[in-house]
Amino acid sequence: MKIQIIQVGKTKDKFMQDGINEMAKRLRQFCGVEFIGVKEVVKNGVPREKIVAEESMKIMAMIPKNSIVVVLDEKGKEFTSVEFSKVLGSAFDKGQNLVFIIGGVFGLSDNFKKNADILLALSKMTFTHQMIRVFLLEQIYRGFCIMKGKEYHY
Repeated sequence: MKIQIIQVGKTKDKFMQDGINEMAKRLRQFCGVEFIGVKEVVKNGVPREKIVAEESMKIMAMIPKNSIVVVLDEKGKEFTSVEFSKVLGSAFDKGQNLVFIIGGVFGLSDNFKKNADILLALSKMTFTHQMIRVFLLEQIYRGFCIMKGKEYHY
């Protein structure tokens, strides 16, 4: 099983990148992890809708066929860590790859979100796009630990 995380923009803060690196290292005992960056569309005076549409199209072109697509979205479904581990386990059992999508500051197009397999909200609170990358990786790691019976989640 392989997990891909497609994200708009770069992780600029070193302490955030350190957290991402640590969680990715831990995850590698369970699955392959690949990060794919999409350059932000930054154009002064360009309407948000056009930026969202352009970033969504760039991401769409990068998603491998036959993958389970999980889009992070504030209006998505919230799972407990145990429920989320079952989502991971189902993909793992089927041998499918999971692709997690983290959109840009303005999000993703409605059409893009409609085509996702899962809309996932990690919280009702708002976090920076850099922070959410660390939180997502930690929850994926926690989910695998739950599946495998490894002491990490109590």
